[in-house]
Amino acid sequence: MDLNSLKSTEFEKKVYIETMKIQRGEVKTYKEIGGDNIGSKGYRAVGNALNKNPIPIIIPCHRVIGSNMKLTGFNGGINLKKEILINEGIKVKNDKVIL
Repeated sequence: MDLNSLKSTEFEKKVYIETMKIQRGEVKTYKEIGGDNIGSKGYRAVGNALNKNPIPIIIPCHRVIGSNMKLTGFNGGINLKKEILINEGIKVKNDKVIL
C-alpha cells in the first residue's frame, strides 16, 4: 500500500508500515514497533501515531499492546480491541494478552 497519499508525518508512516507487518493472530508491543523496528525509543509517540491511524482496517493498530502485555490505547475503546483480538485467536484475560 502506498502511504504517500496520507497526510501523515514520516515517523507516522514508518509506524504504519511496521504495524501492517503484524499478521492476524499476532501482537507486537509499542516498544517492538518503535525501538526494535524503527529505531525510536518514543514508545508514546508510536501510540500517538497509531491513535491517528486513518485506515485501521488496513493498519491493524489493535494488534499493538503494552510491553506488560496489557491492552492499552485504542481509539475504539479497550473492549472493542479485546473483542477484535479474541476474534483473531488471541487469548485475553483481564485486559491482558496471554501468550
